[in-house]
Amino acid sequence: MTIHWFKYAAPTTFYGLAGKLIPFFAWPSAILFVAGIYFGFFVAPTDAVQSEAYRIMFIHVPVSILSMFIYLIMAGYAALGLIFKTRLSSMMASALAPTGAIFAFIALWSGALWGKPMWGAWWVWDARLTSELILLFLYLGFIALQASIDDPRRADRAGALLAIVGSVNVPIIYFSVKWWNTLHQGSTIKFSDTSMHVAMKQALFLMMAACWLYTIAITLVRVRSIILERERNTQWVSELEEVRS
Repeated sequence: MTIHWFKYAAPTTFYGLAGKLIPFFAWPSAILFVAGIYFGFFVAPTDAVQSEAYRIMFIHVPVSILSMFIYLIMAGYAALGLIFKTRLSSMMASALAPTGAIFAFIALWSGALWGKPMWGAWWVWDARLTSELILLFLYLGFIALQASIDDPRRADRAGALLAIVGSVNVPIIYFSVKWWNTLHQGSTIKFSDTSMHVAMKQALFLMMAACWLYTIAITLVRVRSIILERERNTQWVSELEEVRS
């Protein structure tokens, strides 16, 4: 049987597919979140140096990594929409932005909670912290720019340009601890690191997987809403609303 994947590039057909896929990502995400919290806060041992304060890592590290990856994916979708005029690509970029902004915000606040007992301060103008703050502003700027323009096509073009230019900030965040002398520690997850307890690694990867699955599920939910909003004057949306009513 031949599957015509390109037909799902149209909002009309992708809407139905997204609705079917949501439960397959949402439920595993919830289960992995519970498992990750359990392993991180109840199974993983106390750190010899940072004591119990290190446990914020199981939230901070996954959301920090995802905040960067989501921005790159968002910029990629925005670029596809800008270059090839694909409506669904632009819709996906718009759907990803709020989740990325939330993760960037949580990363900053969880970093502050972790930094206070370690550094003695809630905030320092460290290279990684500052560049992560800029990432949050880029997300908010993308959302605000699109919301301020009534024409969806013009909004998509303007947002795409901002997203593409702003993607330069992502490698700055990642390499900031290598390029500059910063307070922020280096990479937390290292496959060759034998000093990290296995329960700590398990908790990190469970939380990472949970965040990924959550991102996919909530993005599919959001893009369905965007599709209905932008296609509200089409016949298929009218027929869908009649069926629901």
